[in-house]
Amino acid sequence: MKQQVFILRGDGPGLLVRRQQSAGLPVLYVHGATFPSALSVAYRFNGRSWMDDWNARGFDAWAFDFAGYGGSDRYSDDAQSETIPGRAPQAAAQIARVMSYVAAITGHSAIAMVAHSWGTIPAALFAAQNPQAVNALCLFGPILRRDGETETSAREKYRLVTIEQQRARFMEDVPPDHPPVLIQPELADWGPAYLASEPGASLRVPAAVKIPNGPAADIAQAWCGNLAYDPRDLRCPVLCVRGAWDSVTNDADAAWLLSRLKHPARRDAKIPKGTHLMHLEHSRDDLFVAVGDFLKANAARDQSDVGSTPSGLA
Repeated sequence: MKQQVFILRGDGPGLLVRRQQSAGLPVLYVHGATFPSALSVAYRFNGRSWMDDWNARGFDAWAFDFAGYGGSDRYSDDAQSETIPGRAPQAAAQIARVMSYVAAITGHSAIAMVAHSWGTIPAALFAAQNPQAVNALCLFGPILRRDGETETSAREKYRLVTIEQQRARFMEDVPPDHPPVLIQPELADWGPAYLASEPGASLRVPAAVKIPNGPAADIAQAWCGNLAYDPRDLRCPVLCVRGAWDSVTNDADAAWLLSRLKHPARRDAKIPKGTHLMHLEHSRDDLFVAVGDFLKANAARDQSDVGSTPSGLA
């Protein structure tokens, strides 16, 4: 399927946006803390990506890279500032820019979002503040509030992630007696593509991708009781979808979320033999079905008569 890739310019850093066009409801993918859209929703295993699956189901597939990732601009390195780049409010403002663009191009003022891991925090923050703009929200392996006692995140502005660290993270929740569930267990192609997502990554020793540490700070705060949004403020249909082996989003997390959602169209879907990275695993087809069916069920909820496009966020 042909894909358009371009840089969205305007108020803020340039953001790489990708689109696989179809006539149906637009769906925007919001990536997680460590790798961009090219390595997630747009990555093809055996010639097929999640964006391809959305097109096959009739959806207009969109994705973008947050600043600091993939093809988007990097944050300016102000040595005098103590601000950690990439925190949820900054990221939600970037979502607002992309959603406004998608609404203007497609004529749909209400757009569906599928967000993964840390990306669920700015996505839900945006949805809570712009209820007229979001048709449905799929939270895939969401980071949710836990009642830890202290915040333990590092204060550094950036961190480095190697291929081996990614591989270890991908494998850690798989039961020790179970064969690998990654479609590509050794990351033979995905790993080099990951390094290629950031200029200079392959020159480091060991080779590693530099990413903003804002997401790690958001996660640490969420897990000590300070989630950046309140689920009670979400006014659209919400799907919580997670793997049965996902330790990042466990049963207690999902129950906490579902107990606070107010919209009657709220669901929890737990996929067998899946971890936090199901979109890169053999169970991805079950993930695609769960998300696709939820989006299809809510595709008619187009709020085009509301007449308001997303507002910017401070």
